[in-house]
Amino acid sequence: MPKEYSPFTPGRPVPIEFFVGRVEELNRIVRATEKACTLNTVEPLFVYGERGIGKSSLCHVAVRAVETQAKVLGLHVYLGGVTTLEEMVRRVFERLLQDSQGRPWFESVKLFLGNHVKQVGLFGLTVEFEASKKDLSRAVSDFVPALRNLLKQLSRDWKGVLLVLDDLNGLTNKGEFAHWLKSLIDEIATTREPFPLTLVLVGLPERRWQLIEHQPSLDRVFDLVSIQRFTGKETREFYKKAFQKVGVSVTKEAHEFLWRFSGGFPAFMHEIGDAAYQVDRDNRIDEEDALRGVIRAAEIIGAKYIEPKVMTAIRSERYRGILRQIAGGGFRSKFSRQEILNKLSAPQQKVFHNFIRRMRELGVVRADRERGAGYYEFTSELYALFFWLQAASTGRKSW
Repeated sequence: MPKEYSPFTPGRPVPIEFFVGRVEELNRIVRATEKACTLNTVEPLFVYGERGIGKSSLCHVAVRAVETQAKVLGLHVYLGGVTTLEEMVRRVFERLLQDSQGRPWFESVKLFLGNHVKQVGLFGLTVEFEASKKDLSRAVSDFVPALRNLLKQLSRDWKGVLLVLDDLNGLTNKGEFAHWLKSLIDEIATTREPFPLTLVLVGLPERRWQLIEHQPSLDRVFDLVSIQRFTGKETREFYKKAFQKVGVSVTKEAHEFLWRFSGGFPAFMHEIGDAAYQVDRDNRIDEEDALRGVIRAAEIIGAKYIEPKVMTAIRSERYRGILRQIAGGGFRSKFSRQEILNKLSAPQQKVFHNFIRRMRELGVVRADRERGAGYYEFTSELYALFFWLQAASTGRKSW
């Protein structure tokens, strides 16, 4: 029977009490907000890293940190599925409205948004921002003046604004978004009316390059904050905090096992930690519990983080055999054609060319330009880690 409470939150930003590491990255965001307030101008940052690396969790904590340390209003806006500037602006103001509900400045926010505030839900306890297409189009053009007026109304509570725009997949391939960003930054930087804004974009590295393709000037605008995998020390600290929260101890061997198989990816750390917690029966995570957790989590990770088209493509036993050989030598993101061919059976060798072609079509692997012909690399370390997990669980449980 599943346990009632798990300290792990797969697929969601980590709770602040479990946040570990990222000290320098967090301080860079806090310092940027302080600089924006001191100079009364805009400070743009781009937080980037692999999928599942903890970008959103970092920004979630940063929002709380700047509110406490810098007296800056933080808005963390998720833009999944958004493809227009109008919907983006609507979500910004709706986040402002919902985050303000129940806080001292809520009435000021309602006054600022005017008749666009709608009471919804049972007993009208939930609020939404509702505006016509015409009003939203105007809000896109008047975004900076609107935020400036907002800050004037909230000046007793806040000195500036931190705006985090997260999950940009639907916008960075749009030229209008890139040009809007450049205009927003230029408008604040050159205006006579000061406005302290820290603008943080969050996304995969390729999202930044998409923006630059549409607006080359953005190449030099953003201060870049790279999010890397957790170290072994940070991973152990995370697991120690999480398991202590529910009164569960972890052996030294299990700690090493959990770190090794999570690869330092927060998304995998949560999935594996949750799986190990669920299979444990004596409130003591040992190496066997950790192993059972890895085997259980590998299936969940495949379903959640690996695209269905990729999972479908590797249903072939020959393809799975090839992947096991690639990943069987330990967690790595690069491999050579000849090295793998030498490990394959004759039937597997016959389909290796087709396997590579299919994996490249699906965006799983690509040519390693640094090492030249016959060398490949996974496009994401998540792929490399997932296939390694699968290879490691073979023998204990079939794919």
